[in-house]
Amino acid sequence: MKSLLIKPAFGLKGEIALSGDKSIAHRSIILGSLAPGKTTIENFPSNKDCQKTISAFKKLGIKIRQKSTRKGDQVITVFGKGLKGIKKPKTAIFVGDSGTTLRLLLGVLAGQNFETKLIAGKSLSQRPMLRVTEPLRMMGAKIYGQTGKRANGQREEYPPIIINGGNLKAITYRMSVASAQVKSAVLLAGLYTRGKTRVIEPISTRDHAERMLKLFKARIKVQQNSIVIKGGQELVSPGKIIIPGDISSASFFIALASLLPNAKLRIRKVSLNPSRYGIIRVLKRMGADIKVSKCQGVKVSRFEPMGDIIVRSSSLRGTTVRKEEIPSLIDELPILMVAASLAKGRTVFEGVGELRVKETDRIRSMSENLKKMGAIIQINRTAKAENIIIKGVKLLKGAKVKSFGDHRTAMSMVVAGLKAQGKTLIDDISCINKSFPDFLALLKPLIK
Repeated sequence: MKSLLIKPAFGLKGEIALSGDKSIAHRSIILGSLAPGKTTIENFPSNKDCQKTISAFKKLGIKIRQKSTRKGDQVITVFGKGLKGIKKPKTAIFVGDSGTTLRLLLGVLAGQNFETKLIAGKSLSQRPMLRVTEPLRMMGAKIYGQTGKRANGQREEYPPIIINGGNLKAITYRMSVASAQVKSAVLLAGLYTRGKTRVIEPISTRDHAERMLKLFKARIKVQQNSIVIKGGQELVSPGKIIIPGDISSASFFIALASLLPNAKLRIRKVSLNPSRYGIIRVLKRMGADIKVSKCQGVKVSRFEPMGDIIVRSSSLRGTTVRKEEIPSLIDELPILMVAASLAKGRTVFEGVGELRVKETDRIRSMSENLKKMGAIIQINRTAKAENIIIKGVKLLKGAKVKSFGDHRTAMSMVVAGLKAQGKTLIDDISCINKSFPDFLALLKPLIK
């Protein structure tokens, strides 16, 4: 465990560039492994989760080379072997606490004619997997997981998971939960069928998988909330991929610059994917001074828009975040809760139940911590939905808070502590390495 003492900050100025988007990075490794030939991936993030995806595909027989540039950027070269080129691993694959690695890997393994055991870390072993194993079983994969029940008494399935795939059939699957990971897993499995697999979303989620599948020449069509992929054709590598900066990582800096006085911050070459743009839309609605300029002519990253984000100090006001907005900012809800705690008036987050089943119960972790600091938070929970209501206060007060072993909770509390009156002690920040190991190193020189 590594604790951190936070003192108030009185300004934020400078310019930063962030490591590549985590969601895009996972998918670049996966599709690079499944496409014959060499794929070079630039601005690859060095977090633990993405390393687990690299490790998994190495165990499946894929050669992957990693090197650092003089600037410290990570460049990954994947030597793909085609859809059927991966091999049965000699031992079980450990995916740590990377939910993206586990769920998307299940989609790939569903199309393989061998058995694989996937083992997860403590946190991920408590996260629900039936949402992804169910449609893969419908397609013909044999899957055995750890059965159990959720808090509401419903049957559930958890890691470790054994999967034996092959001979998949195309299906039409109407998702019961809005999840980009589930959608991606089913689409990946769809590559191994002879027909057309259709996924219908209840609410549109991040579309990185669809964009990258198009980049790799998969036969895929997207019409609103319906995605159709045709199997039976090899992928084609684009040769090079440049990953834009991670907007989820950027969100902590965007919120902090909005909250602190004397702040002006430029974040360069960040992902501006519309399905991930929710944090910008909501903060602007709250009165944040945010300007965005798109990068032009970056051909090798044409599949994902990117640009610079400029943020200045502002006075925030409350808003209502509707249920249909949640998928576009699900990972940014913890830092938005911090912003809402200091915004004038009332902020309502509707339909946020998925926060209960992240790396930790983020509704609990964030509300407990912020209440200790003087925030006014109410949780309304019914059989159909769960809402968070936050009444803004003028000041948060320093306190002893917990990360709950969750990277986004920890970074959100760093931001809260920098804006609070007095000192804030966070019990353990080692979990930040899961997604953003250079967070504090980038933050320190910006603080005034």
